Amino acid sequence: QVQLVESGGGLVQTGGSLRLSCAASISGVSFTTMGTMAWYRQAPGKQRELVAVLAAGGNTHYEDSVKGRFTISRDNAKNTLYLQMNNLKAEDTAVYSCNGYYAETWYWGQGTQVTVSS
Repeated sequence: QVQLVESGGGLVQTGGSLRLSCAASISGVSFTTMGTMAWYRQAPGKQRELVAVLAAGGNTHYEDSVKGRFTISRDNAKNTLYLQMNNLKAEDTAVYSCNGYYAETWYWGQGTQVTVSS
């Protein structure tokens, strides 16, 4: 019932910016009914880690290393979750995936690669 598709990844130099998008397709249900949504990332050889969370009530939480550089937001009219990433660093290189909660189930996108070159 729910499909999440990420886009916006790519190759960027240190200090650059990217905006990731996560388009949600929910058959027969409004995007506004999706609860908490989040961005995760997984670098080669490392465990997946939580990057940013946008709770259903609007509260946000960020992993310490991205605070002040990344911003999570959603546009309900466009059925899309965003991750604005500024001042990117080499250690931000990873596959970024979005995650959303609906009807007691967590859904995942396929991921988008972000590579930051120094």
